[in-house]
Amino acid sequence: MSYDTSPSYPVPPHRPPHQPQYSSSQSYSTYPWAPQPQPEPGPAGPHRPRHSTLGQHSDIRVLRSAYRLQRRVATLTALGYFTLFLVLSAFAPSLMRDEVTDGLTVGLLLGLIQVPVTGAAIGLYEYTARRTVDPIAERLRKQAELDTRRAEVRP
Repeated sequence: MSYDTSPSYPVPPHRPPHQPQYSSSQSYSTYPWAPQPQPEPGPAGPHRPRHSTLGQHSDIRVLRSAYRLQRRVATLTALGYFTLFLVLSAFAPSLMRDEVTDGLTVGLLLGLIQVPVTGAAIGLYEYTARRTVDPIAERLRKQAELDTRRAEVRP
């Protein structure tokens, strides 16, 4: 009994059977982990920027985490108070019916306080934006402008 070693799929005549039909963006001589030849430096030598470009540092991650923290604090402030109001309404109805003054119950007072708490959450959001998120975003914006100018100057 003999076995056929030819591939069962059509192989283009200009490619050996062990190479894929579609190559990746980089061409490798034999193995992807083999050292690749370095490109020849131009007449001015290899260009190495003095600063890290926008995609090569962690400022974007820092901005993202600062913004995430800002959103969580503001959201939990407003939703936490509202959830407390709902839990008290469901599990302590006698407390919510107690009168604070003539005609003003604890439940109505807590419901009215929801408006200033929401305003405080918005104020907290704005405050943390000015203190933490905006300076990081401004620094990234300036760095991007510098990178764009440097790219326009280079031939």
